[in-house]
Amino acid sequence: MPLLLFGLAASAQAQTADELVAKNLAARGGADQLAGIRAIVSRGELRFPGDFKLAYKETRSRLGGKADDCAVRIEAALQGLTLIQAYDGASGWRVNPFEGRRDAERMGADEARELADGGSIDGALLAARAKGSQVDYLGREDIDGTDAYKLRVTQPDGTVFTYWLDPDALLEIKMLERRTIRGAEKETETDLGDYEKVDGVYFPFAITTGPKDAPPAEKEVITIASADANVPVAPDTFAMPAAPVSQSK
Repeated sequence: MPLLLFGLAASAQAQTADELVAKNLAARGGADQLAGIRAIVSRGELRFPGDFKLAYKETRSRLGGKADDCAVRIEAALQGLTLIQAYDGASGWRVNPFEGRRDAERMGADEARELADGGSIDGALLAARAKGSQVDYLGREDIDGTDAYKLRVTQPDGTVFTYWLDPDALLEIKMLERRTIRGAEKETETDLGDYEKVDGVYFPFAITTGPKDAPPAEKEVITIASADANVPVAPDTFAMPAAPVSQSK
C-alpha cells in the first residue's frame, strides 16, 4: 500500500475508534454526568462456582488527582465472615478470613493494579485518553448473535482490554482482559448486562467473570440489587488497617 494511502487508512481507523468511544460515552450518560459521580456504592450478591452465595458490597471513589484515579473496596460476606479487598490509590490489600486470616496483608503490585483497573468508575475504555492508553478499532464480531463493535485498549504497562459494544445501545456487552501477574499471563473474560441508570449514568448490574473460555459453571456472577452515587465515604474506608479486622459472629 502506498505510504499516503496507508496514512489515510490509519487515520480513518483512529477516527472510527474515537467515534465509537465518544458514542459509548454518550450512551453511558455523557461526560458531565459521568464526571459528576464522585463515588458509587453497590450492593448485591456474589455467586462463586459451586453455588456459594455471598452478600456483596463495592465502594468506588474518585481521588481527585488524575482524571480516573479511583480507590475501591470490595466486601463479600458469608456466615459472619467478610472477605475484603481494597485499593487506596497507591497500593492494595486484602483480608481473607476464609483462609483463617484476620490481619490485612499487602497485595503485590500486579494484583493491586488489577484491582485498581476493576475499580475504575469510568472503566478502561473511557479512561484511555487520560491514562495514555492506545485505542484501536478491530471491526465487528459476532457475540452470541450480536454483531458487536470490537475495540482494543492497550495501556502503557502492556495490559490489554478488548471490549465488544452492542451496535444499538453502544454499551459494553463483553470484555477480555489480558495482563501479567507475577510473570505469568492472565486472561479474564467478563460478560456485562442488565444496565441500570445510577444518577444519570448507566452501570452494568449483571457481571459474569472468569478465566478465558471457562464454562459458565466455573465463573463468578455478581448481581447488583442497588447502587447509590455520591454517598458519603469515610476517608479511612480504603486504608489498610493496622490491627486485625473484627468479624461478626
